[in-house]
Amino acid sequence: MICQETPKGRGERAMKPSRTAERNVPPEDRAQRFVFLLLRDFTLLSFASAIEPLRLANQHLGYDSFEWRLASEDGQTAYCSNGTGLTVHMGLDELSRDDVLLVCGGINIQHNTTKPVVNWLRREARRGVTIGGLCTASHTLAKAGLLDDRKATIHWENQDSFGEEFPEVNLSKSVFVMDGNRYSTAGGTSSIDLMLKLIADRHDEELANAVADQLIYSSIRTDQDTQRLSIPTRIGVRHPKLSQVIQLMEQNIEEPISPSILAQDVGMSTRQLERLFRRYLNRSPKRYYMELRLQKARNLLLQTDMSVINVALACGFTSPSHFSKCYRAHYDTTPYRERGTQSARLSV
Repeated sequence: MICQETPKGRGERAMKPSRTAERNVPPEDRAQRFVFLLLRDFTLLSFASAIEPLRLANQHLGYDSFEWRLASEDGQTAYCSNGTGLTVHMGLDELSRDDVLLVCGGINIQHNTTKPVVNWLRREARRGVTIGGLCTASHTLAKAGLLDDRKATIHWENQDSFGEEFPEVNLSKSVFVMDGNRYSTAGGTSSIDLMLKLIADRHDEELANAVADQLIYSSIRTDQDTQRLSIPTRIGVRHPKLSQVIQLMEQNIEEPISPSILAQDVGMSTRQLERLFRRYLNRSPKRYYMELRLQKARNLLLQTDMSVINVALACGFTSPSHFSKCYRAHYDTTPYRERGTQSARLSV
């Protein structure tokens, strides 16, 4: 599906004299311009969740405090992951130092982080432009070296691969992060939370709350909120010791802990732990732990260029053959075939 409707309104007014001059615009409130770089296969929800709060803020104010333009690498129609195409205003043009550049990522982010984009981001960063990454675009910023020694976040599904590839970045599980003039979000509706914070910082919380109400967004999150559901909510079980054990498992993938030590850490016997997992999760602790490790292994195989051996080691497998055997039993394919299938898909 292609949406060929040319972006109008604020984006177009950014290229013309503003039509809000006749309205009661505070002289000190010169419009803040946002430039959205839409990478190939960007996530539409994350982008829409960022641009709509700006439109609604202008609507509540009665004048344009925010303007925006859309960009793509080649200045041509940008296609998101669901196949919809958006007409853009510009390519990788020089920005104003006062602009806020938000890179919109999505699926296949490694493949879609191209050399021209990386070089452009580095150039604009040297000029002092504020730059943020929405959804998986933190990978793009990190690839350009813009997040070195900074705090950042990325979608939870990409956290394992990001941590392996960019150890110099202080990775957070927050819904969004603001570290100086570098922003990042976890994707989805977390873009709303970042934009509401920026709106509140520029104006006040009253305006941000009014925008949230218009969006029917009843719980505004801060940078202290984590992006994933709590363990009890995620597994559908509210048992404190079970949650503790699962948390320990998730935190110790590279060097797995034995069930007996896990049981001891939460103050129960190994037999009690076995019964707990059977009752609530219909599997043994060992099986559940294995599934967590294999899920991380699959993420690394699909999202990084790590060798299969290094993936195995990162997920607690000291024997490549044992890793391959377990992986095939769970996913009905080998790690090597999984990596080959992904490479073939990206080359299409």
